[in-house]
Amino acid sequence: MDILKADHLYRFYHVDDTEVLALRGVSLSLRAGETVAVVGPSGSGKSTLLNCLAGLDVPDGGHVNVLGKRLSRRSEAERAGVRARHIGILLQADNLLPTLSVEENVRLAMRLAHKQDEAYLDALLGQVGLGERRHHRPPQLSGGETARAGLAVALATDPDVLLADEPTGEVDVETEAQILSLLEGRRNRGGAALIVTHSPTLAGWADRQVALQDGSVVI
Repeated sequence: MDILKADHLYRFYHVDDTEVLALRGVSLSLRAGETVAVVGPSGSGKSTLLNCLAGLDVPDGGHVNVLGKRLSRRSEAERAGVRARHIGILLQADNLLPTLSVEENVRLAMRLAHKQDEAYLDALLGQVGLGERRHHRPPQLSGGETARAGLAVALATDPDVLLADEPTGEVDVETEAQILSLLEGRRNRGGAALIVTHSPTLAGWADRQVALQDGSVVI
């Protein structure tokens, strides 16, 4: 069974008197242990697709299923419940609350999903290289540390599927290698991931690529 499946997603916006089609019938699927890279130029619909897959946005046509259950056209509370239980989300911004420490941010994500696991928390912070920075707040972190802290929050509940928007977008080569190592371990354990990226390294590491252009799949 597919962990995540999208069928013929359409999403349009109105800008003044102009209708902008951000997604034009996009379909894709994701299985356990599979990593898919979504690539394409800026404005091709990648972030819109990620938001629809996560239930943060609602498509105007088509639907999204998570573990065989419909996510689209549910109430926000229902979508939030599915996200908390099954989906880890890493956005380019706003993944961390600036007033909380790294550890507190991860604990909050766990609490929202009713999953508290001290051993997993300690292991996760160690895996992202922030064991000694766990009590620091986001403004006290470097860019690479912030990226890894955001990834820790996305993986706080060991979700069935990780949806990540440019997880290595503003990090150095060493940090990118650390993130890839963490994702590789997760893939080997059967974790699924869909990653929006401009990085040739990350796209080449994925099991397969889905290319978007003008809101449509071209590969």
